[in-house]
Amino acid sequence: MIKILLVEDDMAITVGVEYALKKEGFSVSSAKNIKEAKEKLNNEAFNLMLLDVLLPDGSGYDLCKELRTSDSNLPIIFMTACDEEVNVVLGLDLGGDDYITKPVRIKELVSRINAVLRRNKVISNEPPRRMQTGNIVIEPLKFKIFKDGKEINLTSMEYKLILLFIENKGNVLSRSTIIEKLWDIDGNFVDENTLNVYIKRLREKIEENLKEPEYIQTVRGLGYRWNKEVIKLE
Repeated sequence: MIKILLVEDDMAITVGVEYALKKEGFSVSSAKNIKEAKEKLNNEAFNLMLLDVLLPDGSGYDLCKELRTSDSNLPIIFMTACDEEVNVVLGLDLGGDDYITKPVRIKELVSRINAVLRRNKVISNEPPRRMQTGNIVIEPLKFKIFKDGKEINLTSMEYKLILLFIENKGNVLSRSTIIEKLWDIDGNFVDENTLNVYIKRLREKIEENLKEPEYIQTVRGLGYRWNKEVIKLE
């Protein structure tokens, strides 16, 4: 989960922004001044900082400058009422990654956060080049899957099915959820009998023992679960 440090002395803004960002799936910790911010930075790892400029014990610009002087690459978005061009330029010149003015519009803020995280390669829209799960290696960008070093020939639907399982590794997917996802992906209706066939064929290609599958496990009364750890190789 992406961890964000919000440095803001206005409690009303802090509560509102923290609540909204948590609803978007971010983990948020707040500090009301520079002293608290430094303490949290020393004790926790964050993926991004939202930094007010005017704080009770100093300037957000000074904190940003201090972090950059210490070779910190923590992405920083200034969040302040100072919207004059000179303030924006100063914040960026000191090493800030972006600048958003108050009152903050949450959708815009989330968009800017995601853009900064992508630029800093904290998150990426691109899938990894290679993933490994058990003795299976997947190359999503090449649409190739290997088992014990030998390529497995999968149909388009089998490939999409194995990716669906891997993306939800460890979670139980109900039959209806799988059907809905395959429908959304492929545009064709997939009934339960057809799903049975796809899972059986996929198991035949990846499992060593069909009676005791290690990858695609059946969870009685609930659905299926991918039971192997997934590692991003690069």
